[in-house]
Amino acid sequence: MKKLLTLMITILLFSCGASKNVRTQQKVIKENWVLTDIVYSKTGDYKVVLFNDANKECLEGSTWKFVPNNNTGTYTISDPNCIEGEREFVFVIQETDVNTGYYDFLLKPKNNENNIGFRLDLMQLTENTMVWQQNIMVNGSPFLIKMNFTKQ
Repeated sequence: MKKLLTLMITILLFSCGASKNVRTQQKVIKENWVLTDIVYSKTGDYKVVLFNDANKECLEGSTWKFVPNNNTGTYTISDPNCIEGEREFVFVIQETDVNTGYYDFLLKPKNNENNIGFRLDLMQLTENTMVWQQNIMVNGSPFLIKMNFTKQ
């Protein structure tokens, strides 16, 4: 009975940790990135506020730092035409979505009064580039926002 209980506890402990693939992605995401550009799936003049914080023009060129050992990070907006400064966030990389093949990425800004997080697809992550995609609905039809990063 003791052996069975020990075996069950061991299995439970190993199943709760992040998978090897997720740990690898967390190592690659570590360090500093620049959000180089944001692309919409449809043409037009859209007034999108990303992460309940800033528009496309303010976030392009922002610097991002990820600290995977405690799943936190910061991004800094330094465009003088925007509300400048550093913002903190918490992030979680989850296993691959079987339907898309992308990792689920959850970004939750700290100090937001509504406790809102944003789910994104981590479409690509290499040593030098990262691509996020957010799927939203605009006027009843799908609208994709793609965010391209390069490592500093």
